[in-house]
Amino acid sequence: MLENTGVALVTGAAHRLGAATARALHARDYRVVVHYRSRQHEADALVAELNEQRPGSGVAFQADLTDPDQIQQLAGQAADYWSRLDVLVNNASVFFPTPTGELRLDDWDRLVNTNLRAPVLLVEHLVEELKLQGGCIVNLIDIYSERPLADHPVYSATKAALASMTRSWARDLAPGIRTNGVAPGAVLWPENESGLDNGAKQALLKKVPMHRTGEAGDIAGAVAWLVCDAPYVNGQIINVDGGRSISM
Repeated sequence: MLENTGVALVTGAAHRLGAATARALHARDYRVVVHYRSRQHEADALVAELNEQRPGSGVAFQADLTDPDQIQQLAGQAADYWSRLDVLVNNASVFFPTPTGELRLDDWDRLVNTNLRAPVLLVEHLVEELKLQGGCIVNLIDIYSERPLADHPVYSATKAALASMTRSWARDLAPGIRTNGVAPGAVLWPENESGLDNGAKQALLKKVPMHRTGEAGDIAGAVAWLVCDAPYVNGQIINVDGGRSISM
């Protein structure tokens, strides 16, 4: 029966939100292609976990998403490994400040190429396979795509552009492919915390009506719902933010 189940590619799936999303889709009987850039140990451990639960249901592939050739290779590996691809989750992203007047070209390239160009190129390479399977695309956006975060103009712009691409694909690729997005709010702190001390964190949480951060599972659950339970939802970006976006 395993050969008849769908296949999902999750980028940046070795840890945090990507790993939670991979687990959530796997729990809904998908086979999962785990993409990683440098976290091979975590990716291999996740695949071993998935395969222990259901043999032959997980595989990991490495790619640097700033390199178009590696993106093309990843797309081919993901579509060929089980001879199908049903779901693309563009989760991989980089996040760091670029204050105006201090922007470096390397930072621009890294943010734009990872957060925007990589999802676009993956869709370009996988669109025919996704159409063949009647599949779907889910893009991880950010609530800051609508109201930019201070000192993060390039990051915010990449997410705003990805939100626009999400809506364009929803129009252009339907009915063969559904395209939606999930926009996290305060869900996990950034790994480098971007200079946030405890006081700054508490000040931010006071602006969240739920008065707490979300869990990785909140995002993963929203993605899984869009993939598995929402066949007539297309072109939507769901804010999973504890209400933060209504009080910004």
